[in-house]
This record gives sequence, C-alpha cells and structure tokens, in this order.
Amino acid sequence: MSPAGCPHVNGFKVDNWKQNLRVIYQCFVWSGSAETRKRKAKSCICHMCGAHLNRLHSCLSCVFFGCFTKKHIHEHAKNKRHNLAIDLLYGGIYCFVCQDYIYDKDMEQIAKEEQRKAWKLQGVGEKYSTWEPTKRELELLRHNPKRRRITTNCTIGLRGLINLGNTCFMNCIVQALTHTPLLRDFFLSDRHKCEMQSNSCLVCEMSQLFQEFYSGHRSPHIPFRLLHLVWTHARHLAGYEQQDAHEFLIAALDVLHRHCKGDDNGKKANNPNNCNCIIDQIFTGGLQSDVTCQVCHGVSTTIDPFWDISLDLPGSSTPFWPLSPGGDGSTLNGESHLSGATTLTDCLRRFTRPEHLGSSAKIKCSGCHSYQESTKQLTMKKLPIVACFHLKRFEHSAKLRRKIPTYVSFPLELDMTPFMASSKESRMNGQYQQSVDVFNNDNKYSLFAVVNHQGTLESGHYTTFIRQHKDQWFKCDDAVITKASIKDVLDSEGYLLFYHKQFLEYE
Repeated sequence: MSPAGCPHVNGFKVDNWKQNLRVIYQCFVWSGSAETRKRKAKSCICHMCGAHLNRLHSCLSCVFFGCFTKKHIHEHAKNKRHNLAIDLLYGGIYCFVCQDYIYDKDMEQIAKEEQRKAWKLQGVGEKYSTWEPTKRELELLRHNPKRRRITTNCTIGLRGLINLGNTCFMNCIVQALTHTPLLRDFFLSDRHKCEMQSNSCLVCEMSQLFQEFYSGHRSPHIPFRLLHLVWTHARHLAGYEQQDAHEFLIAALDVLHRHCKGDDNGKKANNPNNCNCIIDQIFTGGLQSDVTCQVCHGVSTTIDPFWDISLDLPGSSTPFWPLSPGGDGSTLNGESHLSGATTLTDCLRRFTRPEHLGSSAKIKCSGCHSYQESTKQLTMKKLPIVACFHLKRFEHSAKLRRKIPTYVSFPLELDMTPFMASSKESRMNGQYQQSVDVFNNDNKYSLFAVVNHQGTLESGHYTTFIRQHKDQWFKCDDAVITKASIKDVLDSEGYLLFYHKQFLEYE
C-alpha cells in the first residue's frame, strides 16, 4: 500500500462522493444488516464471467463488478478510464494508475465508521468473531447451491484428509491450521505475493488447500502435493516413517515464514522476530528471560521470539515443581486440582518460576565483573494472537525413550495475565498471589484446537479436536470427521493445545 498517498483520488472526490462511498461499504463490503447481505449475495458477481470469487472489486466511478485475479476489473478500468476500485472482501481502495492499494485519510475514516456500524448490527462489537463464517466463506457457500443456508450446524470448512502412509502427524496439524481464524482469512483472500518458482512454494500450496477445505466438498482431500513440498523443504521429515506432530508444526511454520517474503508490504513489524509476515503476525510472541545475580542482584534481560511454549510434565525425569492442591491460585483459569490432577496453569507456573542455576552454571555478572551464581526466570513479554502449548509427552535421553501419559487438565478459556512480565511483582517465592484484573481482556484466550496422541512412542496415532462454532466441536481422525462433545475434548490427554486471543486490536 502506497504511504505517500494517491494523486488520482481527487478525481473521485466530487459531488456526493462521501455518501456514494458509504453506500458501497454498507451494501457491498461490510454488509451489516440482513437486507444488505441479501443484496450483496444477489448483486456481487463479475459482470464479465459471472463468478462470485477471484477477489471481486467494484468500480468507484460506475456500477461494475469485476474479478481482480482474472483482471476483468483491470480491463474495465483501462477501457473506461475509471482509475479507482474497491476490494469487496476487505474494503481496500486500488488505483489502476499507481498499480497499488492506496491510502486516503478521508476514505479510511468512512471505511472504519461503516465497519463499526456493521459490527454493531451483527452484535460483534470490538470482539473478534472467531466462530462465524467470513465473507469469503459466504461467497463460497453461495457458489455451492447445496449449502446456501448458514446455520449453527453448518459444516463449511470441515473436510477429512487421506492418510498417505503414517501421515496422521501432518493431517492433525493441517486441521488445526485450517481452523485458525486469521490464517484462514489470509489464505482465502489471495493476499500472498509469490516470489518463488512455480509449484515450489508452500504458501501457494496452503492457499490451495484452504480453497479445497472451504469449497463445500465433503469427500476427503488427498494432500499429496503438501506432503511432497514438506519433504522438499524439510528433509528431516521426508519418508513414510511416523513423525512427531510438534516437530512438523514448527517445520511447517518455519517454511511458511520463509516463503511469505514479500507479503508484508514493507509494514513495520510488531513482534520480536522483526518480521510482519502472516505467520509471525499470528504465532510469534516474545519470551523474556531475567537472569539475576545472587550477589549484587543485578538483572540481565533478554527477549526472544517464540512460536510455541514447551511445558514439562510430572512423571518426566526433569524434577517437577511441587504444587500443593488447594493452595493459592489452584482454581486460576477455572481449573481445579480434583483427584490431584495437574493443570495447564500448574505447568505454566512451573515454566515461569525462578530457577536457581547452581554453582556449575555461573555467569559473568556485569555489575560484579566476575562469575557469580544466579537465578533465571522466564515470563511473557508479548503474547501472540494464537498461543500454542506443547506438553512434552515424549522423553528422549541416552538411557530411555518413553511416552509420559500424565493427564493434564486444560480450560476452555485461559487468562495469561499471571505469566506476563508485567505481573512478576505479584508472584512471590514461586507462588502466584491472585490479583488478576477482571476487567483486563487483553490476555484472555479461547481454546480452538487440541492435538492428541494415542498409543506408544513406537506405535501411535494422532487425531485433532477442532472448534467449528462457539460450542461445536469435531474430532478429525484422518479421513473421518465426527461430532464431539466439550467433555470429549477436555477429557482428552492433550499433546498440542491451540488458544486464540478473545479480543484483538483493529488497526
């Protein structure tokens, strides 16, 4: 998007241009009311090919809708010399002379006002509507006549994946990623600008995969192209042996991150990884490490990016921090210590507790100018939009290789405030003193996917629970999709837990 502004906007700003622009936003972009949604469903087709999809744009100078992908709107602009058009999915203004999306303060203000009106009509407010169909999904539903009605039982986006030979580790992660709301919106809006050779870009393949998932087809999809690209770009995962789902997740995010270059449009990064690609926008957080000298009490602080948090479990060879059931913070995040069960909050409290490094791991203190014993404490400096927690169930060492079956209770809603760097002062001697601000929603998350592993370390199988609507869960077992209850989800063992921020800041 051009930051300098567009000189061709003034040609549009004549007569009742503000009212005309408001009508376009109200009727064809945000569509807040039922009446405007019906009007959009009937009217928004390309006037050249009759398609609903392919990034439909509307000319701002006349009543014309055209495909951006197939360049039908470009042909119209060239023939009619109408320089400006609006993206009907995201509301961006495109200038065909500048050949870029442009910024205009007056137009931006109108767009935001109409978007807020639409949110209000839909009852969304400032809360991110995670579980409702997006505009692109509505278009895909209209494209599929058998699924025109959208109800709470709507299964758009649910599709099984064929197991290609011990590939359940890949299928379970694909299910979690395709149901990540902001990632879904990105891939269904054709916003990726590919800079790689044809058929070698994982982002392009993921974009095609999202199209397949939200096409309305019910037959299981065969992800052979995705598997080939994973083998190509992450060779340690190549072959038909069973792989670790967590390892695949990190490898997939890494390759997607590397292949997303060029998609950030030069925007300033808002994460510790100094990258503004869609992967880092959604998954990257900042982990703060404070090392405190035990002599002068000087503190050395570093902040590192993370895509996930790996948590130790009781029963591992790593000594687990003893927690007393019923003590302070035992019911934090709605969890309890029934029957002495370990909770996700317990694991996070252990992860963020101060740890004495011992005499064998002395550091050179900048204050003392000598090697001294110290303590180390990890906290969250910046939270990602999607928080992924990896419960370390597979233990590999020189002496043993085994799976840790310890049950860990995890909540549907999670408040990360106690584990923030800003909350350190409210934690004493490793015990959190409950002083959480109930009005602070910035750090609250909702569970939307759970990956499970059944079986042993040598012979096992991965499945995924995904949240389709607010209270509807489904179990994805390769090609088979079945309805699941919340109890099924919360009673499961849990290997990877995916949480989405409940509230987002709109910029």
